[in-house]
Amino acid sequence: MSFLQPMLLVALPLISLPIIIHLINQRRYQSVRWGAMMFLLAANRMSRGYARIWQWLILLFRALAIAGLIFVLSRPLASGWLGMTGGGKPDTTIIILDRSASMQQLGPGAVVSKLETARQQLAQSLSTLGSSRWVLIESTKNVPQELESPEELLELANADPTSSSADLPAMLQAAHDYIQTNQSGRTEIWICSDLRENDWDSESGRWQALRDSFLEFAQGVRFNLLAYPRPAPDNLSVRVTDIRRTQTSDGVDLLLSLTVRRDGEADDRIEVPVQFEIGGARSELNVEMVGPKYDLKDHRIALESSQQRGWGRVSLPADANPADNDFYFAFDQQPPLKTVIVADDPAAARPLELAASISRDPLLTCTAEVLSTDQLTAVEWEQIALLMWQAPLPTGSAAKMVEDFVRRGGQVIFFPPRSPSSAEFYGVSWQKWIEPESEAPIVSWVGDQDLLQNTLSGTSLPVGELRIRQYCELSGEVIPLARLKGDVPLLARAPTDQGGVYFCATTPAGQDSSLAVDGVVLYVAVQRALAAGADVLGNARQLIAGQAANVSDVTWERLSGDEESLSTEYPYHRGVYAEGERLLAVNSSEAEQAATPLEADKVAGLFRGLDFARVDDEAGNVTSLIQEIWRLFLVATMISMIVEAVLCLPKIRPLGGSPA
Repeated sequence: MSFLQPMLLVALPLISLPIIIHLINQRRYQSVRWGAMMFLLAANRMSRGYARIWQWLILLFRALAIAGLIFVLSRPLASGWLGMTGGGKPDTTIIILDRSASMQQLGPGAVVSKLETARQQLAQSLSTLGSSRWVLIESTKNVPQELESPEELLELANADPTSSSADLPAMLQAAHDYIQTNQSGRTEIWICSDLRENDWDSESGRWQALRDSFLEFAQGVRFNLLAYPRPAPDNLSVRVTDIRRTQTSDGVDLLLSLTVRRDGEADDRIEVPVQFEIGGARSELNVEMVGPKYDLKDHRIALESSQQRGWGRVSLPADANPADNDFYFAFDQQPPLKTVIVADDPAAARPLELAASISRDPLLTCTAEVLSTDQLTAVEWEQIALLMWQAPLPTGSAAKMVEDFVRRGGQVIFFPPRSPSSAEFYGVSWQKWIEPESEAPIVSWVGDQDLLQNTLSGTSLPVGELRIRQYCELSGEVIPLARLKGDVPLLARAPTDQGGVYFCATTPAGQDSSLAVDGVVLYVAVQRALAAGADVLGNARQLIAGQAANVSDVTWERLSGDEESLSTEYPYHRGVYAEGERLLAVNSSEAEQAATPLEADKVAGLFRGLDFARVDDEAGNVTSLIQEIWRLFLVATMISMIVEAVLCLPKIRPLGGSPA
């Protein structure tokens, strides 16, 4: 049991007052032996045991009455998961609110989402606990916002659900900075989340730094996690993986490739109706799905021959999570895909040039140009989809140009130079070349996402057949996509907010690898990087919710999507928007749709050494997390006083006596 006013419990020794008073009264009278009373004392001994029990019962109920009164004043709570609050209400209460798309999941048989349930629970609980100051940090801006009261959570528009992901380490860092800047006293941090791996980034090195920095606060910080980890069984989600407008002899067609996913491990056969909507025209396709995933490739939708651009939506029937039942897309005439190659080794540059200039689509123009670093100033970066760099890592003005290119959504693949330097890019640097005694085998690679993912038919790329004769070591924080024996990264990706930055530890030169000879892997990886870079070119773009640049200056016009979203938050909500001549389709990230909850042990490890408590809840739960039960103790006090009064009543003796 926990208490809102635990300091008043120091008065508990007062329950001994009735016993002390009884003992004092016993000493007020002096015993005088009187012969005439000896017979009465002998008779009284016969009932002394019963009288003593009676007296102890009176003392017991008097003590219980005092104890009940003390508990009433201490304001006990029914829920014990919070533990002892240790010092009354906190000086500052910070609310970390996860507004990600997965928080829109509904509870079993409920119409209330995880996020709405959390807001109601927090408003009730924090109003009961009290605080001198309430601060909200929500998952889109990660900026502290002071609230007048916890009930304001129920009304705030920027506490409504979004289609974007959350970044829990960044939100906790914002909380840390707020405590430090405002010199807050005793602080409680309430984290409300469904514990999805992509939101928590549990493998990041930021968690260790956060633990150390919070432990430095002398006033102490308590963490309360309100978790909604239960996934939705059999929930379906849809994602468009490719959009192409093609010219045929019969007219103009739009080719759509998509993936339907089902949560859980169900392997039964189900029929899923997939609805397509373009310009108000709707069509439906029933697909048979077995297992957790279904891929539809190049579904053909006829367009009017005059239709050059447009937008549409792919929809699934309503289920447990409405946030992943629709996927928006925009299309336009595809601009030429241009690649810039910077290489100091002609043997490596030529295979890269071929892989980038051979189009995967006859109607799509691909060009590649080999330049030196001195010629980068003349590059029209707004028209470039991919940069491949086989030279010492860029520095100075060259690094600034490449960084701006990445921030716009461009893709960069770095290959090691012959003479590595100490330069770094995105915190990653080349070390030294390693030439093993025999060819280094590739032991693992990521086949479900990124550049080396399996084909739409499910066939894996022949990555394991590549022969690596020598490679260059990497230093820095990267996400490995392929590994050599000894856990050495062969292909890795640097963490970025926009665009893609890749590092390949070998080159296509014959002395280094068989990437050029066994060219399937190289060609597919380059074409996928080109396709990702093409998303930021032209007047039709596919955007990930929350990753659009300059969201504070957004001037978008909504064409379709959530009508209740604020205009300043359009980049965080799925839908189709117009920005001048451009069509922008915004959707949740693939990681947000496919993420799984963290295990309890892993969550506990993230808060190791901190004052941490956790409670798991479900969407739609209307029962308050915290309930004051002082009324029960008040009733117990009244009952104790009544019983004590009854016990103190004198015995009723019958009137009359024996005849004279």
